[in-house]
Amino acid sequence: KEAISVQFPRVEQRGAFCSSASAASSPKRRREMGVSKNIAVLSGDGIGPEVMVEALKVLTKVATLYGHTFSFTEAPVGGAAWAATEAAGETPTHLPASTVEMCAKSDAIMFGSVGGPVDQQHEPRWKDCEKNALLGIRKRFNLANNLRPSKVYPFLSHLCPLKPSIIAAGVDVLVVRELVGGIYFGEHKREGDRAWDIMAYDVEGIKKPVIFAFEAARLRKKKVTIVDKANVLETSRLWREVAREVKVGYPDVELEFMYVDNAAMQIIQKPSAFDVICTENMFGDILSDAASVLPGSLGLMPSASLGDSVHMYEPSGGSAPDIAGKGVANPIAQILSGAMMMRYSFNLEAEAAAIETAVESVMKAGILTGDLLEAGQKDKAVSTSQMGDAVCAALKGP
Repeated sequence: KEAISVQFPRVEQRGAFCSSASAASSPKRRREMGVSKNIAVLSGDGIGPEVMVEALKVLTKVATLYGHTFSFTEAPVGGAAWAATEAAGETPTHLPASTVEMCAKSDAIMFGSVGGPVDQQHEPRWKDCEKNALLGIRKRFNLANNLRPSKVYPFLSHLCPLKPSIIAAGVDVLVVRELVGGIYFGEHKREGDRAWDIMAYDVEGIKKPVIFAFEAARLRKKKVTIVDKANVLETSRLWREVAREVKVGYPDVELEFMYVDNAAMQIIQKPSAFDVICTENMFGDILSDAASVLPGSLGLMPSASLGDSVHMYEPSGGSAPDIAGKGVANPIAQILSGAMMMRYSFNLEAEAAAIETAVESVMKAGILTGDLLEAGQKDKAVSTSQMGDAVCAALKGP
């Protein structure tokens, strides 16, 4: 009976969600004083650098409108880092220690994308590039909560692969995925003709994403769906126990449980029934990808990974090396990732909402990149930079 809905809640106080900003000061007071933040910029490979330019352009405009100071510091990651360290005569790496150190000193991380062409994955520069760069950052900063919103905009509903009757009630789902535990981080071993991968969780590792899911749902449609496989897996039974305990503190939020195989069907059959989905690492990996196709383009899909000291923001799509440098990439996901940074790292709700409103107004006006246009309308597409300029022009201050 459940469906997925992804959008980040809008509130004036976000202390429960934000570890690097003070929830004590009021939004009005922050606007009067302005804030000063240091942002690590890891543009990466492929289209990463060009969509990052547009996101930083928008963030700079926000800073001007609201009286803030955002300082951006670039650092290499992925294939770009491999090439840079190799050229410097150092041991090639996808995640240099200097990049990690710079991220640790920053208030937030804006991440682009990493990875190279499919037919070059065997080359050292690209082999295990995403694994080394992304998993390395996740583990170093304990980025335990991954948030992926999936929203079908009514004026772009024709891009959704589902029938109009299925999405008529609207689709707005938030997928909360535990990101640093489970089978991906367990033991992986092979002996002779046997192989195994270990999935393990403890109460504390489960409690963090579950609490966040309830906090988010409280500001949305007040419904949390825990996705598991409790009819088979002991870890899933532990997830249910923890969720029931957390639920006691949120009497106003509905809690339901759903097996992952059923959830995979319901996301397609009844996506409007979901509000906040919370699940373990592997299930979240699969379900968030399924939800990501609903808006019609990965170019609309931002994400956030929340850690203990610093959070990271990145588009859900990949590096798309086939279109890199052509000026046709959609920067909206990167721009909306910046809006999430305003909300979750800096507790700047008004600024986050301003970016989201500007993006929606631009697209509603028909200013679209090629991925958002149907075959016969591609000649009307705007470029990557034109889309960024349009969002900047649509931004409104306090």
